[in-house]
Amino acid sequence: MTGPVFAREDPAVTKFRDDLVEWLAANLTAEVLEAERAVSAGEDHLDVLKAWNARLAEAGWAAPSWPERYGGRDADVQQQLAYLEEMSRAGAPGPINTIGVSNIAPAIMAVGSEEQKERFLRPMLCGDEVWSQGMSEPDAGSDLASLRTSARPDGDTFVVNGQKTWNSMGSHADWCQLYVRTDPAAPKHKGISCLLVDMTTPGITVRPLRTMAGGYLFAELFFDDVRVPCSALLGELNEGWRVAVTTLSHERAGVARLYLSLSTTFDELLGAARSRGPITNPLHRDRLARLYAAIACIRYSTSRELAKIEQGGQPSATMGGLAKLSWARAAQEMAELAMSILGPEALTGPWAKNLAMSPSMSIAGGTSDINRNIVGEHGLGLPR
Repeated sequence: MTGPVFAREDPAVTKFRDDLVEWLAANLTAEVLEAERAVSAGEDHLDVLKAWNARLAEAGWAAPSWPERYGGRDADVQQQLAYLEEMSRAGAPGPINTIGVSNIAPAIMAVGSEEQKERFLRPMLCGDEVWSQGMSEPDAGSDLASLRTSARPDGDTFVVNGQKTWNSMGSHADWCQLYVRTDPAAPKHKGISCLLVDMTTPGITVRPLRTMAGGYLFAELFFDDVRVPCSALLGELNEGWRVAVTTLSHERAGVARLYLSLSTTFDELLGAARSRGPITNPLHRDRLARLYAAIACIRYSTSRELAKIEQGGQPSATMGGLAKLSWARAAQEMAELAMSILGPEALTGPWAKNLAMSPSMSIAGGTSDINRNIVGEHGLGLPR
């Protein structure tokens, strides 16, 4: 399931791939791999991963999709895909600012001031400053436009009050891309603004959230009369919705991460099952075959979209929604199947953690219900 996505790989892409493979062979250490596994298990080894992040950035491998002037490689779609494939194959962690590099940085590049670009992009890329994204609230999850956290202009500052929750990396974040309501009288999509907030600002309380998998991957944030300078505004006042839906990301192949992660986990499950002897249970064999087919379908549909983009076309409005829906369903099936095949062996270690995390897979990054609405309305033309 790891063959080439494109029928023919350009020689420049092959060289790009070979350069990365060579660099990983010389630089990726057992310590880095162990730190990645430890963090995934809920332990704190960020010091090692920060050092690895700095090494990636120095070599231009932290965000190859970024423009070269900001520390990337101006990688095209095929090169981005090659990067994701080889990083996945090696088990190499990427930059610690996953959300920052993929989501926040492209918004700063698109609508940020030159001062903001100069101040934030390089430290974000190198991992010197950790970022979280302040979107979800207790009463505004997938429906971002329902957010209530307010920012009231007061001289040369905004006074922020409210609460955010499910902030990835929130416990470690130095900065937060915070979405706030600056015009409560405007229609809910129109009165939102985006602020770049220093997390050491007085009035901010961070409360780590422990998941049932045991880790502290998220936090909730409380803002009590927090004064944020007006220079922290990203984009125009009351145009935060535009910032939120900015899709000018240079990482067009990022959706490939979904099937690559599934493929890796599937291979691990198959290896664990075969280590116990031949897989003779017909139900297990049938479920494994169906899961393999589901992952292959995600891969081929993603490949079709990437090939279209490579030829100058625009990505489908439903590409992300369909991929996320299929990924969540396959990931949850895999977690349950591991328990069925491996039995008590799956009650500890990574398989147990995978099972505990699996319910969140149809929630995080946009719930399955929301994604179905996106596919139905924008893909199939169904009424709301």
